[in-house]
Amino acid sequence: MKTNKRPLILVSNDDGVNAKGLKNLIEVVKPFGDIVVVAPESAKSGMSHAISFKNPIRLNRIKEYENVKIYSCSGTPVDCVKLALNQVVERKPDFLVSGINHGSNASISVVYSGTMGAAIEGCLNGIPSIGFSILSHSLDADFSLARKYSKKIFEKVMEKGLPQGICLNVNFPIIDIDELKGFKVCRQARGVWKEEFDKRIDPNNRDYYWLTGNFNNFEPDAEDTDEWALNNNYASIVPIDIDYTSYDTIEKMKENYF
Repeated sequence: MKTNKRPLILVSNDDGVNAKGLKNLIEVVKPFGDIVVVAPESAKSGMSHAISFKNPIRLNRIKEYENVKIYSCSGTPVDCVKLALNQVVERKPDFLVSGINHGSNASISVVYSGTMGAAIEGCLNGIPSIGFSILSHSLDADFSLARKYSKKIFEKVMEKGLPQGICLNVNFPIIDIDELKGFKVCRQARGVWKEEFDKRIDPNNRDYYWLTGNFNNFEPDAEDTDEWALNNNYASIVPIDIDYTSYDTIEKMKENYF
């Protein structure tokens, strides 16, 4: 006789196991299944898909309550997912959620994001995966809007699933709940981070540098992008394909290059 198992949901992030966004995301998905959290022991923002292979990784069980088990990991966000799948969970998770990130992961930021690195790693392993972010870096940011609508998006993914090899990059503007106009399924905007390094001198008279910079949107008026959606009070949902191949370019290169 078959028994109906509750969904197993793996949760991670890049802001660390004590981040407010992670605590909110746990509450979002807790009603829907058994929750296993494996998150970095400290903030690991900007780690993208980095993995640790020169240093050992340590795992600590932090606490367990109701249907939630929480672990901290000394490695990167992707390390967290890999270690969870290999050593922590007893079966393949039904879903993976990452975040809720403190700060935007729209446009080209998806390339640098540890939050999305964790979601992409889940996708690589055939798990329907979503990364959630808000447009505030504040440690005490208001997550009420993101919490309400992350639940709606997660419920829809539970119901409909995701195509193989596709995960979702979801971003929320920082506005009042009643100001949100809805969701925009869209593409990432083309743009770059214009980095600058602030040069300083330490007490030992040695140079050091702080990375700063601003995002340059190359197409601010394009209404089908995540940046436009967020600037116009929509939540952006960008489907991310883990296959980086530019199929349109293959035949052109065959004809004109090789």
